[in-house]
Amino acid sequence: MPKPPRTDEGWYALHDFRTVDWDAWEAASDEARERAVEEGVEYLRAHEDLADADEGGSAVFSILGHKADLLIVHLRPTTAHLDTAERRFERTALARFTERTSSYVSVTEASGYSESARAYFEEGPEAVDPGLRRYIRSRIEPSIPDAEHVCFYPMDKRREEPHNWYDLPFDERAELMSAHGDIGRGYAGKVTQIITGSVGLDDYEWGVTLFADDPTEIKHLLYEMRFDPSSSRYAEFGPFYFGRRFPPADLGALLAGEPIPTGEGASEDGARDDALRAELDALGATVEEGSHVVLVHSEADADEVEEAVSGLRGNFDHYDSHRGTTVHGTDDGAAVVSAWETERAADTAAGFLADLPGVTERTTGAVGGGSGGDAAGATAPEASGADADDIRGELADLDVYAGTPHGEDVHALVLYSEADRDDLVPEVESLREGFDRYDTHVGTSVYEARGRDRRAVVSIWETASAADTAGGYLADLPGIVARAGEESGFGTMGMFYTTKPEYREDFVERFAAVGDLLEGMEGHVGTDLMVNVDDENDMFIASQWRGREDAMAFFRSEAFRDTVQWGREVLADRPRHVFLA
Repeated sequence: MPKPPRTDEGWYALHDFRTVDWDAWEAASDEARERAVEEGVEYLRAHEDLADADEGGSAVFSILGHKADLLIVHLRPTTAHLDTAERRFERTALARFTERTSSYVSVTEASGYSESARAYFEEGPEAVDPGLRRYIRSRIEPSIPDAEHVCFYPMDKRREEPHNWYDLPFDERAELMSAHGDIGRGYAGKVTQIITGSVGLDDYEWGVTLFADDPTEIKHLLYEMRFDPSSSRYAEFGPFYFGRRFPPADLGALLAGEPIPTGEGASEDGARDDALRAELDALGATVEEGSHVVLVHSEADADEVEEAVSGLRGNFDHYDSHRGTTVHGTDDGAAVVSAWETERAADTAAGFLADLPGVTERTTGAVGGGSGGDAAGATAPEASGADADDIRGELADLDVYAGTPHGEDVHALVLYSEADRDDLVPEVESLREGFDRYDTHVGTSVYEARGRDRRAVVSIWETASAADTAGGYLADLPGIVARAGEESGFGTMGMFYTTKPEYREDFVERFAAVGDLLEGMEGHVGTDLMVNVDDENDMFIASQWRGREDAMAFFRSEAFRDTVQWGREVLADRPRHVFLA
């Protein structure tokens, strides 16, 4: 019998679709309509605020088309919570004007098809990398994104010949799911998904809920996936529902046929944001205007919380929307302030921060009006307290950027290959042609190490999500043996230099001198000087260290400062120092 994948489940989900009896609504008295709106708003607001549970999420949407008028989505830890939520709605005056046209019951799910996920299931959560544990947790205990549009559909895998999904060997299914996931990762930052399993719970095997601000991105994603074998050969789909999110306070406007959102709910959000601002001021926390902030209170000791946050901060710094995360001591323990450029990123971070020791309260909101933009390299403008150890800020303080203003943080992937140059270069050139269609692509090249038989493929992108997506394609190149950051405890620092042609040999000699210094430094794992096969003046130095402080000791050294000063004369362009994704 083919091997089924292991799965882990989290919160139970209810998608509750309802139509409004418009004839009854129009015939009702003003008093009856007012009571229905009042009780409906109270119900929706209470569930969005999690008055009935310690964790989960709820949201309400206006559905377009004839299938329904309203969709209420609930995520809760137990089926008892969903059962109660259903019955409580039926007791509201609003329920008398609605009829349930459909519903879907499922549970959030993470499956063990990927190699990393298999390690999670086979070795146990505590035996794998904390980042993987947090990723799995984000899949089974997700935040409902605050995006404007939603799309929901149920689906099955085909079991009729000649395309029976359940007769395929595990490895073949895993390969198909990996390729399918590569497509989805290409829409990171544009479309967010919540996958729920429903075998034994409803008529289909899975429910898929997609969220996006731009509805065409949902269409583009699903259209592209239609051509993927996982869908074209093996997927069957149920009805699709599409709608727009609105705040509970706008229920009356929706029923009156007025445009939504009205903006009236913003006054409540504004009051919450003002209260959040007051708390931040009381803590002495400095947060950049326009940030989306997660504020977490803990009864644990501040040193214990700081130790836990330091691990999270290292992961957060891989994302260009992270502006800073700090820990502040309080009379009752500690408070954590995490600032982000986008609301969606803050919501995701909130799920991770909820796992900190001793958490008693969590608040999210905007400071000075958050934006939905995505500027590369945003960090907190004034690092203080725990943020003083932030590696990006330290490098800027140490003048690593050779006096050029700090503002060009990019994200790079470096993969090493044992393939021959003649085999590797054509494959990379083919990928590069495809990458060049994306505005976030900075460049992709093959580099060869001086002094040993080693080649690296370097791909630079403006955003971390784009770099991670590219990684899925680059990993399929011939002879790939390692991705930088997976070889040591501390992710590789990549240093890119373009020399003036007349100074190229001088630069190589200078590197040899610095290399001798590195060999004797505590915590140094290895450093290579690699040269672009298409441009001998374009060089890449990959330097790996056991720990952050070991690496920073080098960047604080006089030898490095002297090299930076000398480099101003021999480089054709500003040096680029990046943290390899």
